Amino acid sequence: MLTLYSYWRSSASYRVRIALALKDIAYEQVPVSLIDGEQATDDFKALNPQGVVPAMRLTDGTVLTQSIPIIEYLEEADPAPMRLLPDDAVDRARARAFAAAIACDVHPIQNVSVLKYIRAEYGQDDEGVQAWCAHWIERGFEALERIASVRAGSFLYGDTPGLAEICLIPQVYNARRFGVNMDRYPGLRDVDQACTSIPAFEAAAPECQPDAPDP
Repeated sequence: MLTLYSYWRSSASYRVRIALALKDIAYEQVPVSLIDGEQATDDFKALNPQGVVPAMRLTDGTVLTQSIPIIEYLEEADPAPMRLLPDDAVDRARARAFAAAIACDVHPIQNVSVLKYIRAEYGQDDEGVQAWCAHWIERGFEALERIASVRAGSFLYGDTPGLAEICLIPQVYNARRFGVNMDRYPGLRDVDQACTSIPAFEAAAPECQPDAPDP
């Protein structure tokens, strides 16, 4: 069985959980608390030298890291029952670009390590941290909304959700955490609503994870 090293509110871990659920792949989840610094321990760095989640151990002991390569591996190793990338080569490139805009540009500057740094080095309080996160999310969403607003159906690149939605939904979750008004982005909001009613997305949600705090 696959083993996913994850943190309940990690956007990158959330992406991989969605992919696993969409493909109906069984896995064991091992929580890694980013708040308690478990990702920085020698034991975890022996698994992933970067000291970040997610990490995935395959059945043969091989360890994969970084959410997008893990998802691409799942797609290539087990295309059924749901494809995560479109059949058309141009649409595949566009879906990857949408995903990369979130995973490479928008999300990284909201990581726990970045927020700790701006608190410690620049004296930002909770209000300042929230304003920082909201600014960068809104800047990214302004561009992505242009794409989402001209889609043909409920999803971005076809009749079913895929890599683009896998990256979008965790980022919308973060946007709401940091006070972003999603009514400003009706295309993105509608895609989020279409996805979050799907059981695979519900199962992958942060609050449904074994390490999520009690309500």
